[in-house]
This record gives sequence, C-alpha cells and structure tokens, in this order.
Amino acid sequence: MSGAARKLGAAAAAAALVAGAAGCSSGGDSTTVEVVVGYQSKTINTVTAGTLLRARGYFEQQLAELGKQDGRHYRVVWQDYDAGAPITAQMLADKIDIGSMGDYPLLINGSRAQAAGGPGTRLVSVTGYNLLGALNSVVVPKDSPAHTLADLKGKKVSSSVGSASDGTLVQALAKAGVAEGDVQKQNQQPAVGASALKAHSVDALAQFVAWPGAVVFAGDGRLLYDGAALGRPTLHGVVVRQKFGGAHPDVVRAFLRAQDAATRDLNQHPLAAAQTVAEATGLPPEVVYLYNGPNGIATFATALDQRLLDAMRADVPFLTSVGVLKALDLDRFTDPSYLKDSGVTDGEPARITGTDAVCDRPVADPALAGELWYEGERSTRPTADPTCLLKAVKAGTAAGAGRLRAAYVPDAVTGTRWFADQDWWVRDGDAFKPFTTEDGARGYLAAHPSAVQLTYQQALDAS
Repeated sequence: MSGAARKLGAAAAAAALVAGAAGCSSGGDSTTVEVVVGYQSKTINTVTAGTLLRARGYFEQQLAELGKQDGRHYRVVWQDYDAGAPITAQMLADKIDIGSMGDYPLLINGSRAQAAGGPGTRLVSVTGYNLLGALNSVVVPKDSPAHTLADLKGKKVSSSVGSASDGTLVQALAKAGVAEGDVQKQNQQPAVGASALKAHSVDALAQFVAWPGAVVFAGDGRLLYDGAALGRPTLHGVVVRQKFGGAHPDVVRAFLRAQDAATRDLNQHPLAAAQTVAEATGLPPEVVYLYNGPNGIATFATALDQRLLDAMRADVPFLTSVGVLKALDLDRFTDPSYLKDSGVTDGEPARITGTDAVCDRPVADPALAGELWYEGERSTRPTADPTCLLKAVKAGTAAGAGRLRAAYVPDAVTGTRWFADQDWWVRDGDAFKPFTTEDGARGYLAAHPSAVQLTYQQALDAS
C-alpha cells in the first residue's frame, strides 16, 4: 500500500472518530451513529473483516462517503477478542453490531439469537474458507510419542470449546474411533493452550488459524492432524445484529464494500497484506503469509457460497446431537440481500504465478506450486512443484542468497500449504512429495511400496 493511500486511510479513520465524538446513536446526538465491530485480530482467516480492514481504514472511508450523502456522522469502535463466543455474548447484549467468527460459532450465534427472540442475527458474508477443512489442525510437542490422532486417547488436549476447531477435533476423533470422552479436553483460549503445549502441561493443541502454524514455526510443536483430512468445508464469516442492520442497512452495505476492498487488497498484494497483519498482531509474518498468501490455506472471498452453506446445514444435526445447539432456522439466519444490495462482486483469489527460475518453466499448477521467501527481498520466488522447490533451495544456498525466511509447499494429497522444512518427505522415483503429517506420509508409502521416506535435509541432498 502506498504512503499516500495509508495516510488517506488514517485520515478517514481519524475524521470518523472526531466526527463521532459528539455522541452516539444510543444516547447522544441523533445525527451520529456509533458502529461497534467485534473481531479476532489473530484469527487471520477473518482479517478482511477485522485486522486488515481496520489497518487500511476502508470502513471509515466508506462511512465518510455515506455521511456526505445522509448528513450523519459515523464512529467506528473496534473490539478485539480471542474467539467467537464472547462476540456472540456481546451481540446478544446489544453491545456489538457487526462481528466475524468461524462456522460453528456462527451457527451457535444464530441459534442463541433466535432463542432470545426478536430480530436475531444474520450471516451476511464470508471472509475466508477452505473446502477441505485445513483451517483447523491439531499440533503436539515435537517430542510427542503420538503418531496419529488415535494416539491421543486418554491424553490432555487443549481446545476452545464451541469453536470451529473444536468441532473439527470432535468429528476427527470420532472418525479415528476415539470418543470425545476418551480425551481429557482442556477448555482454553488459543494463547493459553499454546503456552500449555510449550510447557508440556497438555499433550496436544486443537486450534484454528493461525495458532497451529505459529506453534510449529516457533519450534514448539509439529502437526499431528491436518484438518483437510476430514474433508469437510470450514469457513469464517460476518454476522450482523439484525436490529442494527434493519435500522442502518446502509452501514452494513458500507461494511461489505469495505470488506470487499480489503479482500481485493489481500488477493492483489498478499505479501504486503501479510506484513501489515503481522505488524498489527505480533504474529510472525511468515506464519500470516502461510495462511493468507497466494495458494494459501485460506481462500478469501465474500460470497455466501452454496457449498459452504450446505456444509453449515450438515453441521446443524451434529451440533444439536452434542448439545451445543437447541434449534436453528438456517434459512432465516442467512441473509444474502445485504451483499447483493452492496454491489460487491468477488475478484480472483491470489495465485502463485511467474516462472520457476531454477526449473525454467512457468508456474501453472496451484496444486504443486510453492514459494521461497528470502530475507531482504520484496517479493517471493515461485517454484513449479515440490521437486523444483528443493532444487531452488539448494541453488539459493549455493549462490549465497541469504537467509531463507520460509519455504512454502502444498501437501501432495490434501494441497494444504505448509512449511517445507516441517513436512514429511517421500521420494517416489524422480519426484519428491511433501506431506503435512506423518500419518499422511505413511498412507502414501503404504499405497506406493517403491517410495521411500526422507527427512527434509535428505530430500534437499537428493534433489
């Protein structure tokens, strides 16, 4: 983002705050509307409705334009939370107007709002999604004896109960033949759970983005279970308190146009966006880019994609069976009209493009493409496939390219983007294949008897 654009965003934000200082819609100047936005700064699948959106000032810009049309002043209040549950609690108390959270928290939000009576809440857009579920994962200490999810039976597992990642954990355990009651679940906020894992006071951490990647990148754990193995779509989205939306539909539409601007910003300038989010959250930029970069684990778009809505509908009976939901009219909860009336149309998601300089061929297949990010370079180096990535790392080392901040490569089966040096590698003929988990590598080896397992260093040496 240019310095001029950044100054414009900051000026718009400041103008909105100053204009709103005279009062608010709930008790001050009747021409002033206060909008309270609840978001999760470190849940980086929601940055286009939270962290990045706030940093760029897009919502304040939209409201400034709206104010020119209707003569009102608008004031945005940003409230940061660790998970979706407290945002729902504040919405039910009429203290948050617009919030963003994961799919399970969204369903709980809609259910509880409907049970409370009145207009309820509405799901109005998506922020980011993964069609296989890779946004949620389970990590264990690097020295853990666990090889598969089934090895967690009888162990302490930190999880945020009611979160999207907790739902993935419960369903994944059931698929592995482990009842939820067979693990000692510790209900903890993500940061608390990450600290507990590092201290070995829990045996595993089941969390949503960006916590698994952050734990692994810090050297405090390894990926035990890739949520993509479950094969169920997961998403985060934007929910609106309908009492507020009914009174101020133009504000909701302004928010969605601002979210669209943030989405396009991220998709067109993913490295710069990741660095902005990292600066705002304190997360390592390499971790943010793992999830939010091109071909990343998250696809960013605003549309209420039918595939995602179908997945949510399928989740309702499960959440009801485990006692999380009492009832939910999903058709009433989902409202695409705000998005339609805002005039937003999704652009193209970020993709790795260019030419692989080492293999000397175009980077064409997103299921194979990777990236190398070197210290001091303003852009990443694209690689055509995992084998080319290994060769590029070797070539960069030989040429004295400097410190390699991160090498990103997709899992050979699930496509989950991960750190190449944290993957499990397999050589099959002349091809090198990376896997995010030991279980995934073992599954491939079992089906391909001639293939051999390698460490990352062995794969580099042999490439």
